[in-house]
Amino acid sequence: MTERLAERAVGAVLGSAVGDALGAPFEFGPEGAFSARFPRPGQGGEMCGGGGWDPGEATDDTQMAVLVGESLVERGGLDLPDVFRRFRRWAAAGPKDIGLQTEAVLSSGDPWDTAAALHFQVSQRAAGNGSLMRAATSAVHFADRGRDATMDAARRLAALTHGDRAAWEGTAVFHELVRVALAGGDPLAALPEALAAVHPDHRARYAVVLAPDWHPDQATEFNGAVWPCLGSALWAVRTTSSYEDAVRAAVDLGGDTDTVAAVTGGLAGAVYGAGAIPEWWTGPLHVPLPGFGGRVLRAGELSELAYRLAVRAGADGADGAAG
Repeated sequence: MTERLAERAVGAVLGSAVGDALGAPFEFGPEGAFSARFPRPGQGGEMCGGGGWDPGEATDDTQMAVLVGESLVERGGLDLPDVFRRFRRWAAAGPKDIGLQTEAVLSSGDPWDTAAALHFQVSQRAAGNGSLMRAATSAVHFADRGRDATMDAARRLAALTHGDRAAWEGTAVFHELVRVALAGGDPLAALPEALAAVHPDHRARYAVVLAPDWHPDQATEFNGAVWPCLGSALWAVRTTSSYEDAVRAAVDLGGDTDTVAAVTGGLAGAVYGAGAIPEWWTGPLHVPLPGFGGRVLRAGELSELAYRLAVRAGADGADGAAG
């Protein structure tokens, strides 16, 4: 693994966590609230906390991403029952925040391979961004497998909690764009090929929100849905030229700010590398893991996890442990 690849891998994982923690205090707030409070980039102090979150505290987005990443490393690959067990243990410990869809599936008592599908059969509502938000670690791990393998892994991980294929496809596109960025390519230029690999039933909707001229103001759903969330993240990366500016733009959109910024931060981190993430944002960052012995990960531990994911990726088979 080259030094540049390692920096981009760390950038993806750390960048997603930073975006999550930065956006959390502004969740469900109005557009422009972040810039109104912090009008000048580069000044620090933006990890302000609020809304029940401590300064620099990451939410369920990053907590679940860590659980996925640690399973991939410790199990030597994709072990879906193990990931689900970790999710369920975490959910049972009462995290500060958990998506309604995810909580319903994890608390159902149904088996790992049917819980999400059974919930979807009843609710018919499972196209939220709750699988997309946690995908940075898995995107790093599967990046060296090629387009088909990384998109397939994304779908399988998304299906643990989301029965709607729309959520699978959005997570798969994110995996593919991170794969391209980690290799030094332009993820925006890779969009046509990524869209061609999306399931035909969902391709048209994703083509709309990922189009070069799409703006988040054109969204027909709240950005807690998977389509506008991914589209907003791509818009933030497309219309800026640095990690910091991309994440600021994402938080300023309002709505589901922690997740939109987490997705933006993951992709922008993969594009610009860990060195582009401001130290005044990584310094206060911390990721509690409810249900796991009071563990709290800091930026250094997230960076180490990202490195291990990237290293193990080359050593593991496409499927890893039985899943």
